[in-house]
Amino acid sequence: MIVPKNLILCGCFGLLLLSSCGKEEQSEPSRPNILFAIADDWSYPHAGTYGTDWVNTPAFDRVASEGLLFTRAYTPNAKCSPSRSIILTGRNSWQLEEAANHVPFFPEKFASHVEVLGLNGYFTGFTGKGWAPGNPGEADGKPRLLTGPRYSDLKLDPPTGQISSVDYAANFSAFLDEKPADTPFYFWYGSTEPHRAYAYGSGVALGGKSLESIDKVPAFWPDNDSVRNDLLDYAFEVEYFDQHLMQMLRELEERGELENTVVVVTADNGMPFPRVKGQAYEYSNHLPLAIMWGKGIQNPGRVINDFVNFTDFSPTFLELAELDVAGTAMAPMAGKSLVPIFFSDASGKTDPERNAVLLGKERHDIGRPDDQGYPIRALVTEDYTYIHNFETDRWPAGNPETGYLNTDGSPTKTVILNQRRVAGNSHFWNLNFGKRPQEEVYDRNKDPEGLTNLALHPEYQSIKENLREELFRQLKAQEDPRMFGKGHIFDEYEYAQENQRDFYNRFMQGEPFNTGWVNDTDFETDFRE
Repeated sequence: MIVPKNLILCGCFGLLLLSSCGKEEQSEPSRPNILFAIADDWSYPHAGTYGTDWVNTPAFDRVASEGLLFTRAYTPNAKCSPSRSIILTGRNSWQLEEAANHVPFFPEKFASHVEVLGLNGYFTGFTGKGWAPGNPGEADGKPRLLTGPRYSDLKLDPPTGQISSVDYAANFSAFLDEKPADTPFYFWYGSTEPHRAYAYGSGVALGGKSLESIDKVPAFWPDNDSVRNDLLDYAFEVEYFDQHLMQMLRELEERGELENTVVVVTADNGMPFPRVKGQAYEYSNHLPLAIMWGKGIQNPGRVINDFVNFTDFSPTFLELAELDVAGTAMAPMAGKSLVPIFFSDASGKTDPERNAVLLGKERHDIGRPDDQGYPIRALVTEDYTYIHNFETDRWPAGNPETGYLNTDGSPTKTVILNQRRVAGNSHFWNLNFGKRPQEEVYDRNKDPEGLTNLALHPEYQSIKENLREELFRQLKAQEDPRMFGKGHIFDEYEYAQENQRDFYNRFMQGEPFNTGWVNDTDFETDFRE
């Protein structure tokens, strides 16, 4: 059977055979260093090189100009723990048992690529946020080092009280000082920016920005000063992440290590705003990605329009390290190595098979009865986004009475909630917090923000059915439990933070909680649907 071009999954499930594409023709460096820089909650297209003028990212822009800029990079699951689990294993979240969820117990059976590199000659470490939040489990009686040993002891005075005091760049230097000579390294730079909270007004007061610099507020939020300030505060923290990355690039240059270091810059999920982080829309899963490697990437400065996703990182790093996946502790991966793109001269669409991505989610933050999740699967093609909501009686962002816990507290969230409470205007509330139909279909070319659901339009019925059929076909091939009537297992996996477990039932019985990631005013005390 011939699958329509726009419905072929960009990665295939099964054992990855290491590619030798281009190696006979190219003089390939051996076992390069790897610097993996991952921001916490940063959406595409918020970088200078993507054309966003109100976010200044010279380090990211440099990586793109001296390497590759990807325009269609996606995380399959837009929340911290599951996204990072996907990065580390090369598997989609529905293939990761407990690790499909946010704040899980990480399954013992799945190795991380960092652990494997560390066992095969790489000097590994991380600063800031590694794999988190959750319980990584133990190895030899100690917590597993899923992203290597921690280097976060060196501190600084941050520009605001909401920004981490970890001196990321200085800790990277300390890591390099400890690295044995003639040993390749893998370093995970995980900033906690631009994760909330923000210092309100910092973008203007400290970043020298103006509200008028924002050319367009997404149409699913109100356009007012509070929302614009919120966006600029987010931009200020993106720039902080970028500043430390620039220091790391300079450090590598001074040590003569930059040319043979693969620098990967991205984020774990989209910005911490309503309808974005923790959901399955364009701003949620579509992320910045740039990769440079002076000694390896051919024809640098290329823009790559292929669909790539976070399952691709692990097979890429293992191939760069000259490791046969079958000879490591890694489980079979869904991803596909990016190395052939490195050694290609092509720009734009370089691989016809990379023309779609799969997305999904299970339980993120708690806040529903019995710690239930909000299961979604989705297929993104060049022309359409198809979303399947499995439990439409549940609240997508968490229950109103428990504060919509899967959406961080913010000025933008407060504005939207107050518009409904005070003015009776439910337009933005419905877009961001309302319940959803089982199926959603969006035309990515005509409606890039995903505002008009075409699922019930008669002229789109055959398109919707084809998208659904292809999505479910691929999920069955990947042995997604939801395709076999076993989706309930994701709700039954225990939430790793005991003090927050069974939140909804305990809260409704009057137990006090400190929910530091939302505001007290987010809780709907007299909600009527």
